[in-house]
Amino acid sequence: MSNAGQLVVYLLCLLTSATCAGLLLRNYIKIRTRFLLSCATCFTMLTLNNFMVLMDLILLPAMDLLPYRHMAALAGICVLLVGFILDVE
Repeated sequence: MSNAGQLVVYLLCLLTSATCAGLLLRNYIKIRTRFLLSCATCFTMLTLNNFMVLMDLILLPAMDLLPYRHMAALAGICVLLVGFILDVE
């Protein structure tokens, strides 16, 4: 796949996760449930991860952001997991 094709795919992934985070945050502001907050935080961290993928692989290929990408993804999944555990009633 060419650089332009990769850029389009990574941008679409970034926009999708940012849209999900935004919609979840908007719903959290209306409803105020802890589970929506954990989901919104998870998608915010996944958006950060997608942004770092774009930076790492396309815009700044000389820099290695892999550990930071993994930390952002792990933080998002951990927040979601804690949200699942705390939401069980």
